[in-house]
Amino acid sequence: MNRLFYGDCLTIMQEMKLGSVDLIYLDPPFNSNRDYNNIYTDETGRPLPDQVEAFCDTWTLDIETERAARHMPVLMREAGVDDAIAEFWRHWLNALRKSNPKVLAYLVYMTQRLLPMRGILKPTGSVYLHCDPTASHYVKVMMDAIFGHDNFRNEIVWCYKSRPQPKSKFGQKHDVILLYGNSKSAKFNWRAVARPLSESTVKKYRLKDDDGRLYRLQGRGITDSPIRSQKDVPLHWEADHPDLVVRDYLDEKDGTTQEDWWTDIPILNQNSTERLGYATQKPVELLERIILASSNLGDVVLDPFCGCATTIEAAHKLRRRWIGIDIAIHAIKRVASVRLRDRLGLIEGKDFTVEGVPRNVEGARDLWERDKYHFQKWAVEQVDGFVTTKKGTDGGVDGRLYFDLQSQPDLQSMVIEVKGGRNVGINVIRDLRGVLERDTAKMAGLIILNDLGDRKTRNFNIEMAQAGDLEVAGVKYARMQMLTVQEIIDGKRFFTPSVARGRGQAQPVLPF
Repeated sequence: MNRLFYGDCLTIMQEMKLGSVDLIYLDPPFNSNRDYNNIYTDETGRPLPDQVEAFCDTWTLDIETERAARHMPVLMREAGVDDAIAEFWRHWLNALRKSNPKVLAYLVYMTQRLLPMRGILKPTGSVYLHCDPTASHYVKVMMDAIFGHDNFRNEIVWCYKSRPQPKSKFGQKHDVILLYGNSKSAKFNWRAVARPLSESTVKKYRLKDDDGRLYRLQGRGITDSPIRSQKDVPLHWEADHPDLVVRDYLDEKDGTTQEDWWTDIPILNQNSTERLGYATQKPVELLERIILASSNLGDVVLDPFCGCATTIEAAHKLRRRWIGIDIAIHAIKRVASVRLRDRLGLIEGKDFTVEGVPRNVEGARDLWERDKYHFQKWAVEQVDGFVTTKKGTDGGVDGRLYFDLQSQPDLQSMVIEVKGGRNVGINVIRDLRGVLERDTAKMAGLIILNDLGDRKTRNFNIEMAQAGDLEVAGVKYARMQMLTVQEIIDGKRFFTPSVARGRGQAQPVLPF
């Protein structure tokens, strides 16, 4: 069955069966802020406040990333990458640490995930990595190392015409798609894709036979015949020179062979019915070409950064099986409801499964024990909040929930803190109240994994009540509130002024 995973693709791919995927397409984020902000702007009709700290740049060379960078040669050797490449990484690490730490952080992140991709890809499989020229040359070096230089097939240049013209350089009007096979010894899946005939070529087929088929005349062995210009062909020419001409039928043409530069697929305009709110969303037609070229009916197509799931839609239309992974619950909800249910008519449990989302307290506790940061992320997003993008201590703010006060031009927020431990003390409430007083947020929410018991809950409520209420249109909202994971799973949410929904569109209630 088709599968949609919520979680970090690194963890999920490490648990997948080796040699189980026929085709991988990935369009990894280089700047995650853009997509997250656009998703929420699309849902609310209003942008997130400029001062929000939750959307700091993901690609920073922090302590954890630095540690991962130093450990990379070990991971490479374990994955069977040549020792010379692992040694090259050390030199590259030193060179980029100071000259371009942002790119180094990105390469660490990507290399960690490219290594398991090689393992789950069949020997006959292919991987397409979509990126822009900002980092494509760096990524290609790593893909050469991981998949092998001999398995490099194409650098595809996807050209488009939009985007404003910059004043100080040539306009950037293309993306790069790197195509690699996975084995020198195995014949990888490949089917030549024909590009449709141009409109000017089609117009040359102006003659019709008795069955209504369009054709043009072609001469045999002559160079000065008037039939070289089809529009000037006398209608009697074919009858008068049957030995000199043949019929060239339009319906027998397969189109022109597709090159490695693609100019015939435009980017999505703002009014496209395909759009789901992602600034960098790719057209279905682009993914259909890739899937047709490198897979067969029934093959498994994986998109480890599926976002709005363009790959999934293309794979489904072409009768391939698919696996999509995304680390944002907002993306998973939107894919399940809009892309799969509304656009494709698929039914969860029958046509696809959603995995990696805790369905009960036991599942949430298991997530906490395996990955505390991801548990916090899940909890925040489950109540319609947005997570901070940095791991580690952040002064009691794990995320924010935004709501609309009609009297104010900007969205307002509730700061959210998540606690998964068993011993949550009253000092957590006092510290969170301090955050509320220092922050510009109007409200604060605490999410706890384990039930506190009646007495402790009562004491927490007394302490939270001291923060007072927020009154909006005659309705009072407690400025500090608390939810348990069980309450969240049961459908309870923080009581806040209206969390704006998608421009008048009803939002479905999903089981996660």
